[in-house]
Amino acid sequence: MPEGDVVWQTARRLHEALAGRPLTRSDFRVPRLATADLRGRTVLEAVARGKHLLVRVDGGVTVHTHLMMDGVWRVRRAGPVPRDHRIRLVLGNAEWLALGYSLGVVELLRTAEEDRAVGHLGPDLLDAAWGAESAAEAVRRLREQPARAIGEALLDQSRLAGIGNVYKSEVLFLRGVHPWTPTGAVPDLPGLVELAHRLLDANKDRYGHITTGDRRPGHEHWVYGRAGRPCRRCGTRIERAAQGSGQGERATFWCPRCQPAPSSGTP
Repeated sequence: MPEGDVVWQTARRLHEALAGRPLTRSDFRVPRLATADLRGRTVLEAVARGKHLLVRVDGGVTVHTHLMMDGVWRVRRAGPVPRDHRIRLVLGNAEWLALGYSLGVVELLRTAEEDRAVGHLGPDLLDAAWGAESAAEAVRRLREQPARAIGEALLDQSRLAGIGNVYKSEVLFLRGVHPWTPTGAVPDLPGLVELAHRLLDANKDRYGHITTGDRRPGHEHWVYGRAGRPCRRCGTRIERAAQGSGQGERATFWCPRCQPAPSSGTP
C-alpha cells in the first residue's frame, strides 16, 4: 500500500496539473457514479490527508480517492484516454489528463462533509502545519492503547496518519524498539513519532522510501524486505513475521539484537 509520502507526491502532481483550470474531461468508471459529470467546474486544489486524496472543485464538491494496495494516479498530456479496464476515474482539462488506475475508493462528497471520509484520522505526519501540538496529539492517541503492540499501533491511521509497512519497520529499527513491544512500554514515544515525521518529510520530494541515506539499489532500507539477510549494523539475521490479525495482518521486519524482544508477546 502506498505510504504517506507517495500519496503526498501524488496530490502535488494532481494539483499542478488540475488546479485553477476548468475540467473538460470527467469520467467516473464506478457504477454508483456512472452519471456524475464535473465538466465545467474549476479544480480548486488537490491535497493529501494521510493516505487519502481529496480533489476539491468549485460548487463545494470533493472527489475522494484512496489508492489502497494497487491504486495509482498517472498524469499525462491531454489526449485520448487509453483503453485500460483498470482506469476507474478520468479528470482532465485542455492541457492535462489525470488517470486513476485500480483505485480502491472513488466517491463524491460535499466539501463541507469531508470528515465523513477523513475525520477519523490522527495527525497527518506530512501536514504543512505539523508541529509540537500535532506530535503531542499523535502521542496521546498512541498511549490510549498501552497494551497494543507498537508495530500494530503505528499502522492504525486513527492514531497518526501516513505510516505504512515500510516506515513502521524502519522507524522501529532506528529507535531500537521490538515490533511487539506494548505501546505503553516504548521508552520514548515522542522521539519515535518525531522520527516518523522526519523520515516521511525527507522522502516526500523524491522517489522511493530511503531510510539509510544510501540511494543505491538494494541499500535503501535497514530491515524492510531484508528477511534472512545480515543486519547492516550488527550482522544478525533479520527476521520477518506476520503482525496483526485478519485483513490487518502485515509483514514486519526487525533485527533481534538491535531490537531486543520484550519479556512476552513476541512471535
